[in-house]
Amino acid sequence: MSGLRLFLSVVLVIVMSATASAYSIQHGDQLTISLPGEQSLNRTFQIDRQGQIQLPEIGPVKVAGQTEASVTAFIRDKLESVIRDLDNLSVYVSKRQLLISIQGYVNTPGEYTLPASASVQAAIVAAGGMRPGAQLNVMQIKRAGQTRTFNYKAFLDSGDQSLLPVLQSLDVIFVPASPMIGNIEQDFDPQNLADAGDAASDRGAVKVFGEVNHPGSFSHKDTANLVDLLMRAGGVTRYAGVEQIRVISNNEPVIFNLKQYLDTGQDTLLPPIEPGATVFVPRQEEEVKRGANTIYIMGEVAKPGAYETKQGTSFMDILANAGGPTRFAESRQIRIITAQGDIKSFDLSGFTEGTTRRALPQVSPGDAIFIPEKTDMNEKSWLKVSPQRAVRIMGEVVRPGRIEWSSEMNLLDLLAHVGGPTSRADTARIEVMTPNAAGVNRTYVFNLDQYLKNGSRSSDLPPVRAGTTVRVHDLPQDPTDNKSQWVRQSSELSIYVFGQVGAPGRYRFTNRMHFLDILSAADGPTSKADIHNIRITHRNGDYARVTKLNLALYFETGDENLLPKVTTGDAIYIPEKDRNWLEESKESTIRVLGAVNKPGRYRFDDNMTLLDLLAQAGGPSNNAYVEKITVVNLSCCRDQARTFDLTEFGRTGNFSLLPVIRAGDTVYIPDRSESTMEAFRRGMNDLFQLAATAALVGLL
Repeated sequence: MSGLRLFLSVVLVIVMSATASAYSIQHGDQLTISLPGEQSLNRTFQIDRQGQIQLPEIGPVKVAGQTEASVTAFIRDKLESVIRDLDNLSVYVSKRQLLISIQGYVNTPGEYTLPASASVQAAIVAAGGMRPGAQLNVMQIKRAGQTRTFNYKAFLDSGDQSLLPVLQSLDVIFVPASPMIGNIEQDFDPQNLADAGDAASDRGAVKVFGEVNHPGSFSHKDTANLVDLLMRAGGVTRYAGVEQIRVISNNEPVIFNLKQYLDTGQDTLLPPIEPGATVFVPRQEEEVKRGANTIYIMGEVAKPGAYETKQGTSFMDILANAGGPTRFAESRQIRIITAQGDIKSFDLSGFTEGTTRRALPQVSPGDAIFIPEKTDMNEKSWLKVSPQRAVRIMGEVVRPGRIEWSSEMNLLDLLAHVGGPTSRADTARIEVMTPNAAGVNRTYVFNLDQYLKNGSRSSDLPPVRAGTTVRVHDLPQDPTDNKSQWVRQSSELSIYVFGQVGAPGRYRFTNRMHFLDILSAADGPTSKADIHNIRITHRNGDYARVTKLNLALYFETGDENLLPKVTTGDAIYIPEKDRNWLEESKESTIRVLGAVNKPGRYRFDDNMTLLDLLAQAGGPSNNAYVEKITVVNLSCCRDQARTFDLTEFGRTGNFSLLPVIRAGDTVYIPDRSESTMEAFRRGMNDLFQLAATAALVGLL
């Protein structure tokens, strides 16, 4: 057994000697020279970058690339000239080493001597490690004028030694700086550099930015998905719009809903992440919030927006979470738009006041609650009230316009809301046009004056609902100057006044007025008016009917029965006193002829006598024969004539002597020359003249 061990030892020594004799000396190795008696040579020499060692007495000797035997023979030849006894000279490699240069983004770059088995990692450690900001995936090794890159980061991730190159003497290791550190050298927090990502500047990096805690470029991994990338970026911030994450992968933009993915857990919702992809997480304010459990509330609430709900959430819960309606909210017109597109209305004020029995509306995810703004009377925009819930009021009211309608209102509420009728409003004929359920309009005429006077019931008011149009007419300001306004007054509501009045024209008339009202409205009769012969044309029957009025007799007697009853559509005519006699018929006048101061045709009524007629004709003239006034009666007894002695009546004053006269009669006052006495006197004068003439002739 001991012999076997001796044999193996001899074999091992022979193999090692053969290996040593075959080893090629490298730059950086330590070479030991042993020569007894020569202190200057008995030591270790370091082979420099030129492959040389410095020997005393003989100077530099190049030994790199040679074996130990050749180096020994070479040194022996050099020393023979200076040393005689070289029998005990021994030259061998005492320590194999690598001469490596380390450059770039390391703490202490320079040239280092490393053990022959040293790796890239040992070389970096010898240089003091890498500086913050070194780029690990594109490190370089330069050898014999050629450059090779290797991924040191991949080695650190996997521990695979095959990813690192085997070092040789005179290799140069270069550690580049990351492009993220900028072009200016400055102090920075290494943590910030790590937060910027772990990828290089190549196109395969995945860029994550926006509302994440640590945006940056990250190396692509085949097994990593979008959620892994977000976690590597530190996760999303509290302001992130996780429903609108934008991903550009393989030049295809995709919107990813992280919330939906977390709600469902479906991996199919995750978009593929290819090398060079871009991920952007927007701010929550910059995207539309939506989700499977979202209810939207908008309008006049304190905090409108989209709210997450859960099972059992009621309408009041949503409204309370939104801060409740504001003071500008129209809480009677709340509308709920369901996810299916249906629209439901709700009266919150009526619900809280107990005037409506409707229950709270049911809300579900996807529904939208709209609280409209209360209509301002000073608001110029009419678009804020839709036609489906508005009432139009026009004409003579204080504030005409479109008014928001409520089913609790009636016509009087509407008129009061707009300030009521003006002083020029025709409140006796208010027109109300209201549509029915089929959309067909029906027009009602409402007399507000009569309604208030009679104290009628609310059911007598015309129906008013959303879509109704109310028109309040105005009255003409001045009937004498309404050339451009008379068409605005209906003929069925007017009465006509013509002739000798102060202001003839068309006048508004109601059933509460009578003849004197309309006559005074026309400023009454003028001084030329013939108030004894007023004519009224009644047009409210099947045919026109004319009545006469002696207004003077009414003023003398005060008998109301003399006044005719007039209504709308009638015409009143007041003639002139001195009018053309052809306008009067012979049956309505009395003719006065003969010896009077103003003979002619005169109007006569039953209250007048012959004396009144003679006085109206200016009285008899100076040569009138008043003892034989002739009255021809044509009204009662045709072709009958009577005489009247005015002188006798003057002596006796007996009114029974006055003849009865009527319209249509003729009164004749003869001239004195037509009397019998005057004829006899003229005859006697003629005889006396003849006798005197005969006597004169006889004397001659």
